[in-house]
Amino acid sequence: MAGEKTGKKVIAQNREARHEYFVIEALETGIELVGTEVKSLRAGGVNLKDSWADIEDGELIAKGIHISPYEMGNIFNKDPRRPRRLLAHKSEIRHLAQQIKLQGYTLVPLSLYFKRGRVKMELGLCKGKKLYDKRAAAAARDAKRDIDRAVKGRY
Repeated sequence: MAGEKTGKKVIAQNREARHEYFVIEALETGIELVGTEVKSLRAGGVNLKDSWADIEDGELIAKGIHISPYEMGNIFNKDPRRPRRLLAHKSEIRHLAQQIKLQGYTLVPLSLYFKRGRVKMELGLCKGKKLYDKRAAAAARDAKRDIDRAVKGRY
């Protein structure tokens, strides 16, 4: 029901990205697809696990996204791992390029979703976590779970 109110239907999420990176900033971008890829997305045939984005010649390019070939697509199917252009304003792309160059951040796709019939991608400007950061996050998550369990059992 929540997706109907906002007009947003999540297709896939990159859960590993939030574990491996600190998300500094998130940006909603469009993605350039062909018809059979959209049909495959509606069927849920996408994997964002090992994907990333890069800026080449002033354009955002998503790489490593695996969109399964559409079963009924025959000759219209494209390569499942082909680079796909992301659609964003030039000023946003310049800002991201500057952050990548100066701060050493990386661009990681966080989620893929339909918004008012269009496919959108949430792109995160991320900084890699160290092993001790991951351990601290796991410890905080466990502590919160224990607190919630204690509070719930109290009533």
